[in-house]
Amino acid sequence: MIVRYLEDIVDTENDVHAPTWNSRRLLLKRDGMGFSLHDTIIKAGTETFIWYAHHLEAVYCIAGEGEIETVADGKVYKIRPGMLYALNEHDKHYLRASPETDMRMVCVFNPPLTGQEVHDENGVYPLID
Repeated sequence: MIVRYLEDIVDTENDVHAPTWNSRRLLLKRDGMGFSLHDTIIKAGTETFIWYAHHLEAVYCIAGEGEIETVADGKVYKIRPGMLYALNEHDKHYLRASPETDMRMVCVFNPPLTGQEVHDENGVYPLID
């Protein structure tokens, strides 16, 4: 059994920072679960273009508000606590946090991340074997 506490991950190599987000990586590829699990903070007032060309992601909002806009059709969906979205078609999207508050999200990736991925210039996480 794997047991981890968020406070044991904060300020370690599994606490990955970017200008618009902070991802605390709870489960990674090396854990052998077939997916990775992340506690992610999206910083207030930010917008991030994301395209998971190599990964599928499901996201559950547990705090804060914002929106996600899918590039293919321009649809905008309000994000609030209790909302789930799943990028089941490798959807290119914009993720925006409201100016008032950070969003806190629980994210699951398949295939699992190794731990140090950050978005490249196209919003893509590399596929690392």
